[in-house]
Amino acid sequence: MPDGLLPAGAPRLHGSPVLNLANIVSFARICAVPLAIWLVLREQLGAAFVVFTMAGLSDALDGWLARRYGGSALGAMLDPVADKALLISMFVTLAAVGELPDWLAILVVFRDVVILGGAVLLWLTGTLTRVRPLFISKINTALQLLLVGAALLISGFGLHLPAVMQALTAVVATSTLVSGAAYVVRTTR
Repeated sequence: MPDGLLPAGAPRLHGSPVLNLANIVSFARICAVPLAIWLVLREQLGAAFVVFTMAGLSDALDGWLARRYGGSALGAMLDPVADKALLISMFVTLAAVGELPDWLAILVVFRDVVILGGAVLLWLTGTLTRVRPLFISKINTALQLLLVGAALLISGFGLHLPAVMQALTAVVATSTLVSGAAYVVRTTR
């Protein structure tokens, strides 16, 4: 973001503004997580679908803002945290209310725990290098977002599409296993 748009004395992190519009949008997405959880627990899945969709659109917006006005080190951390917080919380919450299989929520969370645990171990041993998301991981994230969105949309608006949900569940389970295995293979090399 141009310096002229920042308040005088705004905090900076590595030369980039900490308080910029992209970071504010990412932080708002993090703040949407408890609302989405609450809506699902109250069985207001249509409203949760709207919040989830708005969060997805805000992800695109903060990415565009970061590219347009310059990102920051904080933004580079906030964005994936916001994405994971929303996805993980939705998988766990939708499984808790019976809209997604519990085994799938466990698989999704376990994959992320293994990846994070591996990164922590590498960091502790001093061998952690910059980790870039794998292409399969990006596909996996897109498929997970699609499944959560579909579950909220279908259940929230009273649609009856069990074949769609079964197919998406199978595809997400497969992509989650493949992407998790790809990270393990890449890390062990």
